[in-house]
Amino acid sequence: MKIERDSLLDPVIPFEPIRRDAIPTQGIWLPQIKWDGVRVLTYFDGNTVRLFNRKRRERTMQYPELSAIDTYCTGDSVILDGEIIALGQNGKPSFHEVMRRDGVRRRDSVALAQKAVPITYMVFDILYHNGEWLTTRPYVQRLERLSSILKAHPNVQQVSTHDDAFALFEVVKSYGMEGIVLKQPDSPYILGGKSDLWVKVKNYQDLIAVIGGFTVDESGAVNALLVGQYDASGRLWYIGHAGTGRLSKAEWRLLAEKFRPHVTDTRPFVNQPDRHRDANWLAPQFAVKIQFAEWTPGGTLRQPSIQSFVDIPVNQCVFDDQAPLRPN
Repeated sequence: MKIERDSLLDPVIPFEPIRRDAIPTQGIWLPQIKWDGVRVLTYFDGNTVRLFNRKRRERTMQYPELSAIDTYCTGDSVILDGEIIALGQNGKPSFHEVMRRDGVRRRDSVALAQKAVPITYMVFDILYHNGEWLTTRPYVQRLERLSSILKAHPNVQQVSTHDDAFALFEVVKSYGMEGIVLKQPDSPYILGGKSDLWVKVKNYQDLIAVIGGFTVDESGAVNALLVGQYDASGRLWYIGHAGTGRLSKAEWRLLAEKFRPHVTDTRPFVNQPDRHRDANWLAPQFAVKIQFAEWTPGGTLRQPSIQSFVDIPVNQCVFDDQAPLRPN
């Protein structure tokens, strides 16, 4: 297959699975654990290695342990797809921890972050190898190629494929992990697309939301965030407040200073939050990953929990097809 691009190092938009509420029972599927981390594609043109996330933002600096590609992969040129994860103190993948690596913006901070937060690159697909695009080949063939070129490495591992999706999902639930992905054996890799040839089934729900306000305790420290998402018309809707999650006490204490330049008298939400009386409004500048149990009929999140700040433009925090309909 020939794909017209100026350079092999120009990032592509990766293939995305479709979300499903239940494990499909028809057809043949290859079940894998859905690792909770940062989607990263690794590009090697024979001379240079570059890493980009799903939004095509470069992450080469943040993960120097993946720059020496010859230590974990053979080939004159390659594009790999996978998830970078970091483990929390409980030994499970932690989105909050991997964000401590992904959020590094100063080169002189990388070495310290690398020591503090070890990562593993969980590789699950290969798009290109030795001058050949593999995207139209069946997934089982791409897996075979991937297995043949990956070397043993302390920071790189190929994602395992399992036999029983239901048994795998029970294991994932017992460990409180994110969920599973199921892929059809003959599925191509659809650049920039979504398809039900790949489906994801989650143990819990999560989304990226905009911070539009906050509340403080008697000492003036931030104790809860008011969050929302945009509709198709660009209106920001309040969807809940969260005061629990993965942020440390030190991180909570720093939020008041972080937010101060962005405080406004104008409510950014089109609807009135249930905690509006004691709220401090915030111009939409910051995005956070929220884990939650379900949507309520009223359009708010049940049991929201803050996982981490996320470095994306806030206008990308939009409702998906799982959210309740909003008034026009």
